Amino acid sequence: NVWLTLATVLMLGLCVKLGMWQYHKADTRRILQTQLNARLSEPAVSLPAKITALESWRYKQVKFIGKYDTRYQLLLDNQVQNTVAGYHVLTPMQVEGSDTYVVVNRGWVARTAASVGEIARPPTIDTPIRSQQIEGDIALPANKFFTMDTPPTTDGEWQPVWQNLDMMRYAKSVPFKVQPFVVRLNSKSNAGGFVRSWSTPGERVNMH
Repeated sequence: NVWLTLATVLMLGLCVKLGMWQYHKADTRRILQTQLNARLSEPAVSLPAKITALESWRYKQVKFIGKYDTRYQLLLDNQVQNTVAGYHVLTPMQVEGSDTYVVVNRGWVARTAASVGEIARPPTIDTPIRSQQIEGDIALPANKFFTMDTPPTTDGEWQPVWQNLDMMRYAKSVPFKVQPFVVRLNSKSNAGGFVRSWSTPGERVNMH
């Protein structure tokens, strides 16, 4: 049967192409994994004034000096640490000698327990007031969200609890220039950090 033979040949060709696609996809993941792991193990470099090729800086170790500005601090909600709900504390920091700010993820804090019938209030966050030496790796938050969050300000008062970190939204909500990435504070740093159990590059690669 000519048609049966032709269909078999076409199906075999499709299976071969699919197998090659899977192979190249896995190979690409391995290459990406190696690159990301290498960035985390490299020594920190001074943070440049501007970064254009953002993806090439993902997980790259950087360092800079600056002062925290808690007026526009964020508490990223629904962050879980060892089955305990809490927040990631993200504080903008003005880079020394610059009018540009960088958002620093200082780590996880537990959600404050509420009394019966009350809504839990955001915890009080202690923040150093002097200049700090920051070392950490660059994280690139996703920028595609459908969100029903409350506006960043209500009657002129900053609303710190956000469900998602949208850097474009944040940049439009603050009165200063801010870099389009986050620096995750190194787990060994004493620059006002909290619990820092950061996800590894492998977790990100395996999501794709």
